[in-house]
Amino acid sequence: MQAKFTIRPATLNDVSAIFSLILALAEYEKLSDKVTGDIETLQEDLFGAKPCIEAIVAETDSDHIIGFALFFTNYSTFLTRRGIYLEDLFVLSEYRSMGIGKALISNLAQIAITRECGRFEWSVLDWNQPAIAFYTRIGAEVLPNWRICRVTGDALKHLANE
Repeated sequence: MQAKFTIRPATLNDVSAIFSLILALAEYEKLSDKVTGDIETLQEDLFGAKPCIEAIVAETDSDHIIGFALFFTNYSTFLTRRGIYLEDLFVLSEYRSMGIGKALISNLAQIAITRECGRFEWSVLDWNQPAIAFYTRIGAEVLPNWRICRVTGDALKHLANE
């Protein structure tokens, strides 16, 4: 089955669909218990007075959103140039292997080039071999010597009070 789809910037009307896809992504990653956010905050962060994230969506010809990529601007001190960090990429399982993920990534690469970014990067879970294989096929380098560091919740509050 080949799906007809378009990639476009997310709009305010897409927030509910994007949040539903975020929940589906969390389920796929076995992290549903980690979702504490809500649609209202997502909407504010995407389209509020001070947006801090952006998103693009994959949409079928019947206006059904089947995938998304959520990203933000980061910065490379070594390159002294901004970059794009892909926070999440997700396509509904029944639409995978149809070129939709690649189209989303390609669209983000086009945005990075247009914005004169020095790099485009993201993280992948070490157990997600299908994603790692996909990213390698499209030319991404999976960096073996880097680990993500994260401070959240009470540990973040404790660190702030040090």
